[in-house]
Amino acid sequence: MLTLHHLNNSRSQRILWLLEELGVPYEIRKYARDPVTLRAPADLRRIHPLGKSPVVTDGAVTVAESGAIIEYLIDTHAQGRMIPPAGTEARRRYTYWLHFAEGSAMPFLLMKLVFNRVESADMPFFVRPVVRKVSAHVKSSFIDPELRQQLDYMEAELAATGWFAGNEFTAADIQMSFPLEAAAARGGLDAKYPNLARFLERIHARPAYQRALEKGGEFGIVG
Repeated sequence: MLTLHHLNNSRSQRILWLLEELGVPYEIRKYARDPVTLRAPADLRRIHPLGKSPVVTDGAVTVAESGAIIEYLIDTHAQGRMIPPAGTEARRRYTYWLHFAEGSAMPFLLMKLVFNRVESADMPFFVRPVVRKVSAHVKSSFIDPELRQQLDYMEAELAATGWFAGNEFTAADIQMSFPLEAAAARGGLDAKYPNLARFLERIHARPAYQRALEKGGEFGIVG
């Protein structure tokens, strides 16, 4: 049986969504983050040595990493759906955005999260002004400009069709959903980016997205 090892408030939500889009039989095994550290429980290490989510098991096969999981599910369970035909421009774009999500978009969003937490962390009062000043400088001079450049780029790329690979909704859009959700929470995605905002509205309205929320439980991205 295909099993999704699902951690609340994590990237595994988009794998759950993909499974709902594909309509294949699967089961969910849920795990909860530690309420203090927000880290995944040790139980996940029994499934994969790194103890991260998402992970899927399919018989004797174990696959980790969102992009690799999406490729596996599309190859083995999609029957040609949600991926453009090989050799097309849409397929090239599909592959690009499938890798862009974690390779280019998420690193700066993660850095923004880390520096936000540094500013609010407990520390001796006499170092707090220095730490906050350094953090604010790194964000304003490096992280935020990079995020704006990426958002401008993605906004322009969605102008023609509203989907990342072309005219049709594909698994690349599912992969790109998490960085855009994160950008809306902490990366500056606001009304200045109507195409990106419309993309989020469209995916939130999909029945499979709604079913995934109902089955996955708590889901939110820390700002």
